[in-house]
Amino acid sequence: MYRLLPALLLAGCAAQTATVPAAPPAPAPTAGQPPAAGQPASQEDARLLAFLDAAFDAQVALSPESLTSLGSRQEYDKLDDYTLEADARSLALAEQQLAEMRARFDPAALGPSVRLSYELFEREVERERESARFRAYGFPVSTNGTPAGDIPVFLINQHKVESVADAEAYIARLRDSERVMDETVAVMRQQAAMGIVPPKMVFEPAMADARSILQGAPFGAGEANPLWADFQEKVNALSIADAKKARLLAEGRAALVGPFRSGVETLIAGIAAIEPQAKGNDGAWSLPDGDAYYANRLAISTTTDLTADQIHAIGLEQVAAIRAEMEEVKREIGFTGTLEEFFAALRSDPAYKYPNTAEGREQYLEEARTLIANVMAKAPQYFERLPKAALEVRAVEPFREDTASVAFYNRPAPDGSRPGIFYVNLADMTQVNRVQTDAIAAHEGAPGHHFQIARAQELEGLPKFRRFGGYGAYIEGWGLYSERLADEMGVYTTPEQRFGMLSLQMWRAIRLVLDTGIHSKRWSRERAIDYFRANSPNSERDIRKEVDRYINNPGQATSYMIGQLKIAELRARAERELGQDFDIRAFHEAVLGQGALPLDALERQVEAYIARAKG
Repeated sequence: MYRLLPALLLAGCAAQTATVPAAPPAPAPTAGQPPAAGQPASQEDARLLAFLDAAFDAQVALSPESLTSLGSRQEYDKLDDYTLEADARSLALAEQQLAEMRARFDPAALGPSVRLSYELFEREVERERESARFRAYGFPVSTNGTPAGDIPVFLINQHKVESVADAEAYIARLRDSERVMDETVAVMRQQAAMGIVPPKMVFEPAMADARSILQGAPFGAGEANPLWADFQEKVNALSIADAKKARLLAEGRAALVGPFRSGVETLIAGIAAIEPQAKGNDGAWSLPDGDAYYANRLAISTTTDLTADQIHAIGLEQVAAIRAEMEEVKREIGFTGTLEEFFAALRSDPAYKYPNTAEGREQYLEEARTLIANVMAKAPQYFERLPKAALEVRAVEPFREDTASVAFYNRPAPDGSRPGIFYVNLADMTQVNRVQTDAIAAHEGAPGHHFQIARAQELEGLPKFRRFGGYGAYIEGWGLYSERLADEMGVYTTPEQRFGMLSLQMWRAIRLVLDTGIHSKRWSRERAIDYFRANSPNSERDIRKEVDRYINNPGQATSYMIGQLKIAELRARAERELGQDFDIRAFHEAVLGQGALPLDALERQVEAYIARAKG
């Protein structure tokens, strides 16, 4: 159940950064509001919350990387178990915990928020049980990354070195990476024996990703490898004798050129050995029992019972509706050609591009930081409570540009030692669409993921599995809702910015069509690329990366717009039923105040808010 925690909690590698100013204090909550989320109303509530936190801790203890992400030094010298058996152990423990919870607690005796925690824990274990037969279906190596890139990202950002013991643990993890690579190759072989082989387009970028981490010193000539540079910087910052520093650096170097390099080379060889078995770039339908697997993935991604056909139809409707909005803004801009011609202009006209230079990259980052700062200034008018954690904007490091997505958010450390980070992939500025900069910053930064994810882990009284877990439809739905909310907040000041926002809305509508098209309706990769290009101004590079992402991760791409549509539907209902009594700040607190939720549970929260507001 918690095997996703390492991915959810990872932060990116160090890069040139600038901190966005913290948000100003929000006004105090309105009198008469309910207590903070999850505050125990009784001794029984407190007992269940303690039980759930102990259950979370037991699960996290199975994952050394999650322990580190949460600020613990336990198992600091180890990496995770990457075998399929590790997932089975996690589920077995969760089943044991569920049985114990049901035996010890009566949900009828709990307060509303804590009863919801009981329900969600139950649902999580049941969901994992239903998904267990598809345990081997996820590709450990894909166009979205490999352990060869993920482990350096983890060590650089999450493994703090504040003592000799910490440095020795870092070295031990470098050595342990050889085991991880061996386990990853073994899983790929197990999958291949079952007829589960990554698509053809995975292999070249996956091997390039692995090779790139072996570039530079100490593996060869040139500048220091990012991992070696990070370790040197951390060791040299210690207040210890030079002789101890020299020993640690020598051992770190030996671990890199020895076990670490050997493990990465094993991974590269393993990927190459599997490649001849790849049959094409087909969707989930081509896998054993693929239709059932895809239905399971849709249920997990959307937290609904929508079928592939229903989601496909919703996508087509949204594409048509957003095209109509685009036509209006295009006329406001003054472009007289067709929408397709405007898409082409956005891809190629230098007026909509940044210079493909270090200065151009910094210009992008500064514009994103400005947008976020403007949101922060206006946020108290729209939110009752804001996250305490800082937010930074960073460019993806060169060594993982080939497999990193276009943009993404990494959550802050719970103890405040690491900020929330909005990462953007600026590998080729000729492929970056300038009109999208602000809406991407709104989605990944503020008021998007940072306002929801950072805020969730700061909620007092919620059990840890709710503060640090999540549901894709809710999390990504909030991010997509935030793109339009930023327009409502007045931080887009030109029609070009609004068109950029609409292009991102279109992007997620396209995802509904393509994900279901690829995995259920058997669309080819080429047909998906063509459809994307015909309805979006995204660059050719981004289009191909996106389509490959959908092929690699069935269902995930549907979560965004399904979640946004539900949030928009609930807001419209609240506005309609409350009329002049509707308060946007109170609505956002109803949506955010209980952390991430399945969409049906979110609906119940908003219905309760409407009932309270009616008095």
